[in-house]
Amino acid sequence: MRHMITVATCALNQWALDFDGNLERILTSIRVAKERRASIRTGPELEITGYGCQDHFYEGDTYRHAWEVMAHILATKECHDILLDLGMPVMHKGVHYNCRVVALNGRILLIRPKIHLANDGNYRELRWFAPWSKRRTIEDYYLPMVIRNIDGQEKVPFGDAIIATYDTSVGIELCEELFAPHSPHIDMFLDGVEIITNSSGSHHELRKLNRRIDLLNEATLRNGGAYAYANQQGCDGDRLYYDGCALISVNGAVIAQGSQFSLNDVEVVTATFDLDDIRSFRGASNSACMQAASSPAYPRIDAAISLSQVSIGSNRYLAPSPPREVRYHSASEEISLGPACWLWDYLRRSNMTGYFLPLSGGLDSCSSAIVVHSMCRLAVDAIERGNQQVLLDARRMCGHAPDSDFVPGSAQELASHLFHTCFMGTTNSSTETRQRAKDLAGAIGAYHLNIDMDTVVQAVVAVFTHFTGKAPKYEVHGGSTVENLALQNIQARLRMVLAYMFAQLLPWTRSKKGSLLVLGSSNVDECLRGYMTKYDCSSADLNPIGGISKLDLRKFLQFYRDEHCFPILDQFLQATPSAELVPSSGSYVQSDEDEMGMTYDELSTFGTLRKVFKCGPVSMFNKLLHEWGPSFAPSEIAIKVKRFFFYYAINRHKMTTLTPAYHAESYSPDDNRFDLRPFLYNVRWSWQFRSIDELAAKLEKVD
Repeated sequence: MRHMITVATCALNQWALDFDGNLERILTSIRVAKERRASIRTGPELEITGYGCQDHFYEGDTYRHAWEVMAHILATKECHDILLDLGMPVMHKGVHYNCRVVALNGRILLIRPKIHLANDGNYRELRWFAPWSKRRTIEDYYLPMVIRNIDGQEKVPFGDAIIATYDTSVGIELCEELFAPHSPHIDMFLDGVEIITNSSGSHHELRKLNRRIDLLNEATLRNGGAYAYANQQGCDGDRLYYDGCALISVNGAVIAQGSQFSLNDVEVVTATFDLDDIRSFRGASNSACMQAASSPAYPRIDAAISLSQVSIGSNRYLAPSPPREVRYHSASEEISLGPACWLWDYLRRSNMTGYFLPLSGGLDSCSSAIVVHSMCRLAVDAIERGNQQVLLDARRMCGHAPDSDFVPGSAQELASHLFHTCFMGTTNSSTETRQRAKDLAGAIGAYHLNIDMDTVVQAVVAVFTHFTGKAPKYEVHGGSTVENLALQNIQARLRMVLAYMFAQLLPWTRSKKGSLLVLGSSNVDECLRGYMTKYDCSSADLNPIGGISKLDLRKFLQFYRDEHCFPILDQFLQATPSAELVPSSGSYVQSDEDEMGMTYDELSTFGTLRKVFKCGPVSMFNKLLHEWGPSFAPSEIAIKVKRFFFYYAINRHKMTTLTPAYHAESYSPDDNRFDLRPFLYNVRWSWQFRSIDELAAKLEKVD
C-alpha cells in the first residue's frame, strides 16, 4: 500500500488589475487541477490582482476587489474538495502584506504573509508591503463582510504557520524566500513539513532559469520533500516578461516542468509522488534527523482533508512521476521566444492593430523585425495546436469577426496584417541597406514602404538657415563637429516623427481600423554608451531588444538563420554597423565602432563590470588589467576605461527618455526602473581618472 499525492502548480498569464480575467484564469486552473485528480493547487504570486500593480497597491480599491474575487472563488462549489493556495495583497492592522491565502471547501484556513521581500533590480516590494517579522507566530485576522457572508466565518489565523492535513503537512514560501540565504523551507522541512508550495512572480532574464532550478532541487535534496513552484507568465503591463516554467521537485530531482515561453493563458503542471519515498529519504540521513528532533515547532493549522490516495483497488495503477531531464533554452532561443511572447501580450492587450518598425537595413532593426516574425510564428503554432484564445486575438487584430473563418496559415500571412516596416532613406543611405531592408520585409511577410526623406530634411535645414543666416555643413564638406552632429541628429529625429505619422495612418490607407505601435531597435550596449540620438527613431512605444547586447543579438540572428532557414540574415551579419547619416567621402565610410571609440565586445564588458559587478572607474580598471593585460598596456586600458566613463556620463541623461524595453540583461540601463543612478555627472571624473593614471604609470614603470 502506497500513499500517492498529486499536486498541481500553475503558470498563469495574469494582468495587473484585470480582476475578471484573473479570476477566470484562476478558476480554469482549479478546474484542470481537479480533472487531473490533484488534491492541492498553488498559483503565482499575487495572482488575484496581478503582480505588477505597483503603486496601485496603495489603493484601497485594490484590496477591496481582491477580497471580492476571493469571495467568488470560495463560493464556487467547483473549487471545493481541493486544498487551494491563492495569492493576494492583504491589509492587517493597517499594514499592507503580500500574502498567500489557503482555503478548503469555501473556508479560509490561513493567511500567510511574505517574510522576505524582493527589493532589488526590478523589484520594489518594500515600497508597498511590509515583511512579516514574527516568525512562527500567528494572530487573528478578522475577515471582511464579503467573506463572512459566505458561511459566517469571522476570523482566520494570520502569520507564519503550516497546514496539517490528515496525512501530511504543507508549508508555504513566496518567491524571494527561496533565494534567501536562510530560506523558510529549511526550518519547515526540519519541523516535518513534507510539501512546500512556492508562488512566484519571477521575470525572465537571459541565462537565469538554471539558478532557480538549482535552488529548488537543492532544497529537496538536502532536506527531502516535495516542492511545487508556480510562476506568473506573460506581460502584465510592464517591461518584464514573467517566464512561467512551473516546476515540481521531489528529493532533489525535477519530476515535472512547464513551458518557459508560451502564449497559453493557463498552464497547469501536475505530478504524483509517494509520501513513503520522502519519509524513507529523510530517515536515511542521521544528521537531518538529529537537527529535526531539536527544531522549534511551527503553529499548525488543521485542514480536514487527506491529500494522498492509497494505491490499492481502483488506484492500483497510480504511480509516482519519474525524474525528468530539465529543459533549458540557449540564450539565443530565449531571445527568440521571450520578447516575442512579450510583444504578443502587449499587442493583444493594448487594443492596437499591429506594429510599425523603421527598418534601416542594419543588424539592430533586423533583430527587432525577426522578433516580430518569431511572435507571428509562435501565434500560428499555437493556433495549429488548438489555442482558441490566440485565434480570437489574431482575428480581432487582423480586422476579422470572432466567428469568421480566418485562420492564418503561416507567420508571413499573419505578419502581412500585423507588421508594417519602412526604410526611411536619404542621400547618405546606401543601396545595399535599402535592398536588405526590402528583402527582409519580403521574407517575413511585412507590409513594407521604401521612402526618401531628403526633402523633409532639406526643409528643416532651410528653416534654420532662413532665420539664422547660417547653413550647417558636414565635416567632409568643411563643416565643424557640431554642425556635423546636428545634421545627423535632424535626420534621426525626423525619422521618429515620420514613424509615428505612418504608424497612425497606415492602417487607414489599407482600409483597416486602428493604429500601430512603433517599435524601437537600440541595443543595451549603445544605450550604456549613449550612442544614440535623443528622440530619434530609437524612441518608440516599445523596444524588444533594448535589454540585449550586440553580441547576443548577433548570436540570435545566427541561431534564427540556421533554425528557421533564413539565409537572408547572412547579409545583416556580414554588414559593418553604420548609422549612414553622413556622406561617404573617398575611403571614409561611417562606422559605429569607429565613432564610439570602442568595440561592441568592449562595450559588453564595460556594461557587465559597471552594473553586475558594481565597478566604478578605478575598480573597473583594476579588473581589466587582469582580463586585458596580455593584449593591452596599462595606459591603453586606462584610456579605454576613461573613454567609457566619459561618454557614459555625458549621455546618461538620454536614459531618462529611454523607450520601454523588454528586460533581458542584468546590466540594463533603464533609468529609474532598474538603474537608479543620477543623470547629471561631473564628466571629468577628476579624482577617479587621476587615480587610474597614477596606477597605470606605476605599473608601466615597474615593467
